Amino acid sequence: MKHIEFYGVVMKDSIRFQRIRECEVINICTGTRLGCVTDILINKCNGCIEAIIIPKSGKVHCLFGYEEEYIIPYECIKRIGDDLVLVEIQEEHCVKPCK
Repeated sequence: MKHIEFYGVVMKDSIRFQRIRECEVINICTGTRLGCVTDILINKCNGCIEAIIIPKSGKVHCLFGYEEEYIIPYECIKRIGDDLVLVEIQEEHCVKPCK
């Protein structure tokens, strides 16, 4: 990660969403590769990231996208590296039907 300057303020250890979308997400509990981040949930009141969203592969792909996705709470993210995001989850609790 690098420092990003924003309106004269240096934001240390920042990463852009576009860069996170290129990262592979791995569950450290099982060693499973979950896929890549496709979306994030942001709290409208405080502007903080609440969760990352990853399509669940291996299921039947419906016409307009995936049937299920992982919604991983921000507190389950253990590390964001240059090419990996490490999460600690019980996968069955994070799989939700797509809306």
